[in-house]
Amino acid sequence: MEGASFGAGRAGAAFDPVSFARRPQTLLRVVSWVFSIAVFGPIVNEGYVNADSGPELRCVFNGNAGACRFGVVLGLGAFIACAAFLLLDVRFQQISSVRDRRRAVLLDLGFSGVWSFLWFVGFCFLTNQWQRTAPGPGTAQAGDAARAAIAFSFFSILSWVALTVKALQRFRLGTDMSLFATDQLGAGAAQTYPGYPVGSGVEGTETYQSPPFTETLDTSPKGYQVPAY
Repeated sequence: MEGASFGAGRAGAAFDPVSFARRPQTLLRVVSWVFSIAVFGPIVNEGYVNADSGPELRCVFNGNAGACRFGVVLGLGAFIACAAFLLLDVRFQQISSVRDRRRAVLLDLGFSGVWSFLWFVGFCFLTNQWQRTAPGPGTAQAGDAARAAIAFSFFSILSWVALTVKALQRFRLGTDMSLFATDQLGAGAAQTYPGYPVGSGVEGTETYQSPPFTETLDTSPKGYQVPAY
């Protein structure tokens, strides 16, 4: 967008929900939000099965409770983050401060990059634990849930990397300061400066005034008397 600040238009402009919903960044957030549900949902519902030796529950990923907890925390964190950043995207155009916009974009960039790395770690961790899981009745029962969590962990890597790239592109757009100074410059150019008011004490033409307390000239010289005829 020409003249845009970090990928958004003028602050206070009308919000268009149709164009917002069609933005690639919005679609990526919704997709990542769905993927996060597909990761922690199956683990919470079917990720714990009965142990062969007793009634206690154990994690389907090789009995490693840390693997199940990591998958749930990772998916739940992505779920909350997608909702929060989606709300931030809605309010982003209403932010008038360039500094606040920069902070919001940096937060999006940093979080997306970190979560992309965590999704990669989670995918490798869950895959490794699933490969070490011994076959059994509980494993066969929860096998689909485990494979779904692993698959959508991989898909989440792609979606969050794409979000990181989009945030980096927004950051590189930078700031066009003329966007926020247009109103001020336009108003300043139209201002006129008033002239001197009438009666301000500044006169266009100087007038001569006789100095005060001047003596009246005597037309008759001293000591001379006019003769009487």
